Amino acid sequence: MFKRILSYGTIAGFIVGIPMFVLAVATQGLPPMPYGMVIGYLTMLIALSTVFVAIKRHRDVDRGGIIGFWPAFGLGLGISFVASLFYVAAWEITIAFTHVDFGAFYANMLIEEKKAKGVSGEALAQFTMQMQQFVSDYANPLYRLPMTFTEIFPVGMLVSLVAAALFRNRRFLALRRA
Repeated sequence: MFKRILSYGTIAGFIVGIPMFVLAVATQGLPPMPYGMVIGYLTMLIALSTVFVAIKRHRDVDRGGIIGFWPAFGLGLGISFVASLFYVAAWEITIAFTHVDFGAFYANMLIEEKKAKGVSGEALAQFTMQMQQFVSDYANPLYRLPMTFTEIFPVGMLVSLVAAALFRNRRFLALRRA
């Protein structure tokens, strides 16, 4: 099962990491945020569809058509964990390659949004200080790495939960033998 976790997790990691890198390079590291988030989470879901494939294959080929919830969930979590590590590595490579200060870009974007909403004075000054702290924190890899990991891993947990719940039913997408 460990081999299956590594192979499907690696496939998922490449599916999510390569488009992120290509998009960031194509947009000089600064994709439009609403579109960037939609594209990012869409590629995460596409990549994590490997969880469904892996659980189905494990159930049908290795387990004779039967798998319990917990073994299926564990397999999905393992794949999600490996894919998340690849995602974090791809983000770090992207930052190194594009030399973009994403923390500052993101903080400035949020400050401008607050200004556009009419926030001013003490409230804006306090928010600006919070964003400056965020920029400082985000520059630290011990802050940035786990933060990046938590962008994708909860999605993987949800996909694993759904897949495990569905595939524990032996009739769900049952293998048809000739």
